Amino acid sequence: MIIRTLITASLTATALSGLALQPVAIAATAPLVQGFSVKGALAGASDSALDKLSAPGAFYDDKAVRVLLPGPLRKASKILRFTSNAGLTKDITKNINKAAGLAAQEAKPIFRSAIDGLTLQSGVGIATGGKTAATDYLRSTSGTELRTKMRPLITAALTEVGVYDQMSKLQSLGPVASLAGGDISADGITDSVTDQAMDGIFNYIGREEANFRKNPLDKGKGALGKIFGG
Repeated sequence: MIIRTLITASLTATALSGLALQPVAIAATAPLVQGFSVKGALAGASDSALDKLSAPGAFYDDKAVRVLLPGPLRKASKILRFTSNAGLTKDITKNINKAAGLAAQEAKPIFRSAIDGLTLQSGVGIATGGKTAATDYLRSTSGTELRTKMRPLITAALTEVGVYDQMSKLQSLGPVASLAGGDISADGITDSVTDQAMDGIFNYIGREEANFRKNPLDKGKGALGKIFGG
C-alpha cells in the first residue's frame, strides 16, 4: 500500500511538472515556427514573382514595372525615332526589358539565399503587418546586397540582347546624343536598368505576398496558412 501510494504521488508530480513546462516549450519554439513561416512565404512569393517576370515580354507589357531608358532619354521620342529609323537603336526599350526578364530568370538562387539568411527579429509583426510587410522587410534588410548581386546578371543580359552596342552607336552621334541628357554610358545604363528591374521584382514579390495573405492555402501552400491565418 505504501509503495502504491509513493508510485501514485511520483506519477502525479511528473505529470504536473510536464504541464508546467509545456507553456515554456511552446513559447520558446513559437518564434522559430513564425520565422520559418515568414521565410516560406517570402520564398514562395519570390519564386512566383520571378517566374512571372521572366516570361517573354513580362516587364515590357506591364507599364507598372516597364524598364525605361535613363533620365531624360526616356522622353526624347524624336531623337529615338530618328536613331531607330537609322537602324541604331531599333527596339531598344524592348531590349532593355528583355534583358531585365533574362536577369530575373537567373535570380532565384540570389533571392532564396537572401531569404534564407534573414534574421527575423519581429516575426509576429511581419506576420500580422501590412499586406507587403515581409517584402518590405526583405528589401530594407537585403535590398542593397541583392542589387549588388543582380547587377552582373543585368550586365550579362544587356550584352546578350545587344543594348550596349546600341548605346555605343547612340553615343557616337555626339551632339545628337547629348540632347538626350542622362548617363548613357555602359555603367549608366547598367545602373538604371538594375535599379528599375529591382523595383519591378519587389513590386511583384509584394503582389504575390498580398495574394498569399488573401488566399494562404491557395495552390496547396499550407505553410503560408500557418503564418497568415489560413
